[in-house]
Amino acid sequence: MSAPPRPGLTVLATLRLGLFQACLGCLAVVFAGMLNRIMLSELAFPGLLVGGALAFEQFVAPARVLFGQISDRHPLAGRHRIPYVLLGTVVFCLLAVLSVPLIFHVADLLAAGEQPRLALGIAALCGLFALYGLAISLASTPYLALVIDRTQESERPRAVGLIWCMLTVGIVVGAIAIAINLRSLDGVTDPAILQPVLLRFMSGLSLIVFSLTLVAVWGMERPRGRRPPGASATTAPAREDAVTLRQSWSLITSSRQVLIFFGFLILFTLGLFLQDPILESYGAQVFGMPIAATAQLNAFWGIGTLVGLLVAGLWIVPRLGKLPTARLGCRLIAASLFLLVLAGLSPRVPVLQLVLLLFGVAAGIGTNSALCLMLDLTLPQAAGTFVGVWGLAQALSRALGKLAGGGLFDLGRALPLGPGPYPAFALVLLVELLIAIAALLLLDRLNIPRFREDTGRSLERVLAMEIG
Repeated sequence: MSAPPRPGLTVLATLRLGLFQACLGCLAVVFAGMLNRIMLSELAFPGLLVGGALAFEQFVAPARVLFGQISDRHPLAGRHRIPYVLLGTVVFCLLAVLSVPLIFHVADLLAAGEQPRLALGIAALCGLFALYGLAISLASTPYLALVIDRTQESERPRAVGLIWCMLTVGIVVGAIAIAINLRSLDGVTDPAILQPVLLRFMSGLSLIVFSLTLVAVWGMERPRGRRPPGASATTAPAREDAVTLRQSWSLITSSRQVLIFFGFLILFTLGLFLQDPILESYGAQVFGMPIAATAQLNAFWGIGTLVGLLVAGLWIVPRLGKLPTARLGCRLIAASLFLLVLAGLSPRVPVLQLVLLLFGVAAGIGTNSALCLMLDLTLPQAAGTFVGVWGLAQALSRALGKLAGGGLFDLGRALPLGPGPYPAFALVLLVELLIAIAALLLLDRLNIPRFREDTGRSLERVLAMEIG
């Protein structure tokens, strides 16, 4: 039985749906940027502790596969996607607010050096970020499955470009909001002043995020499972993509190409985000920038990413194709990271801002093509599960990036690499450059026709077993 045709998305509907991505981008700036900077520079947390705590958000990524499977098979109020998006959003907004007082509580325990209270505080901080990651996974995995539900393959470059442009808009808006609302904190290190201002900011932001998410997804999914006239109350029409978890695992392990693309997504994402734990501190310690100014670095990166996403979705991908564009993006990312290393040798703020703008353009080109590949290499019959697997790859690499970025920075400070703070930052960026090159080499081994042939054959086999 063939799948029913999917209703397409107009440009306006795509932009509205993209409001959720904008909210995630805004919160990413707050967590990976502002709170990271506060913990490292103002509260003097060890880099490994900061990277490790933030990494717990991604260490729970295997739950994405489970959430995708649940979304496929278990509707709430007749819908497979939107209820899970809203439930996850409520939870991560509440946890975002709770993160502020907990961070300052751990800072007090670090200053006092009290054991075992310090160990319990660190465990609570890691646990909060783990729960935050679970909530993000619960919301974002069904969200991406909804994008697949609502688009045809030919529409996805445009849809991905617009939706991820909204993610970048959220990053830019978040950076600007931080710069405007927290300008009064420039040069302030007193926790008694920092905590109430940050808590008020986070509370207001969380309320806005939930409201915009509600606007984004309302009415985007038609109820499923309504009984036709005369059907019994115990009979519900089966969703065509509701394969079981065991069958889904057979699908995603049916081809070596799945493993290759999984590995590419890990390396590609590491090549974009290994510098996340140290970027704003790079601006602070090497370029002498205050809090508001380092927050704006995300805006330069975000604007560049916005341009790259649009250029790739509207021009490069239609002309070159998705795979060649992904290769081009990896090359440009590697070149941008090399320039980011060179910028610190003669630290000038405008040069850093320009390099981050170029890095953003490269990231946008690579991200658009990689996401189009990701959505194309997803069987509609198990959309939630496949999205969960690809999301797992990206989330694991974000976790490794945060942990390795903080750990490499500590290692660089411990090794005799040279005077001043620059060598430790350069070490992180050079390792990230090598990872971007490795992603490019792995991408050359991806064979899309083979992927589709292998998974299609596996799907026919598992469905035949189910019928039998």
